[in-house]
Amino acid sequence: MGLLQRLLGIERRPGEPEPLGDARFDSAVAWPDGPVVVFFFSLWCSECQVIHGLLNELGPRYAPRARFYRLDIAKNPAAPARLNITGVPRLVVFREGRPVDSAAGLMPIDSLQEWLERHIGAGPGGGESGTEEKGGTPR
Repeated sequence: MGLLQRLLGIERRPGEPEPLGDARFDSAVAWPDGPVVVFFFSLWCSECQVIHGLLNELGPRYAPRARFYRLDIAKNPAAPARLNITGVPRLVVFREGRPVDSAAGLMPIDSLQEWLERHIGAGPGGGESGTEEKGGTPR
């Protein structure tokens, strides 16, 4: 039953992306205690479903050092429009409300983990890799 509830989004483990909408967007990404990763997606996007599964797998490794959210661009168009996000899947890392880097499209789990570690640090057992930031901006 737990797996079905997790698949339907009823039950989440800490670190799995939680739903986010336009109304709470600014306050959510302004979290002062670490990076915030927002996953912009659409239900019709098959690549988004894969990335969502990868984030469900990797996200708990980074809790509580980072927060993960998912935002459906069809239901919440204001935040993606402000950030000039025109395609999904798109991941954006925020620090204190400012976007610091983004990644677009499907990527293997190893690449996604490296990208997360660059902004959050290594997960348990992996040591600390720091929070080196690239100066990228969301597109």
